[in-house]
Amino acid sequence: MLKSLARRAARYVRSGQDLDRLVAAGLKLGPDVSVQDGVVFDGAFPWLIEVGAETTIAPQAYLLAHDASTKRHLGRTRVGRVVVGRRVFVGARALIMPGVTIGDGAIVAAGSVVTRDVAPGALVAGNPAAEIGRVEDYLARQRDRLDAGPFFPEDRFPSEDRTLSAAARDEMRRALDDAGRDGWVV
Repeated sequence: MLKSLARRAARYVRSGQDLDRLVAAGLKLGPDVSVQDGVVFDGAFPWLIEVGAETTIAPQAYLLAHDASTKRHLGRTRVGRVVVGRRVFVGARALIMPGVTIGDGAIVAAGSVVTRDVAPGALVAGNPAAEIGRVEDYLARQRDRLDAGPFFPEDRFPSEDRTLSAAARDEMRRALDDAGRDGWVV
């Protein structure tokens, strides 16, 4: 029981919401979903949100199943299902609006505002989000860059408790500066 309470507290601190409560209220999270710090699921209508297996939702993303902008004018609040497929990446501070389905394997770029459906395997960005490419083409470009490095072994990469030493942090910054580009954790 104490472990369960500790896990719930850790989830709350990480996401700012009690995910166990939202799941109990109907939020559907598939296996191996990664919910990063500050993600907000619509607490008023969690049963309208479904996230597929192996999906990552980056920090401070919002998934909204309702839009109350019409409430004062029309006396009604718009609601809609939000369905995020399998192996999707939702970038930091992205906003997913009600009634949106994001297809399997899609990538939603950081800061995007998704107001309409995203096709499977699409790469979308912007406000409103629009398709800017296909995930397979993006990954092919990244694969071509893999050999260039620099590389950082996973055991040196910060864990959840951010215990990377000051020397290792300096080493990473120096390697990135020397390379003049981003690098890779392997």
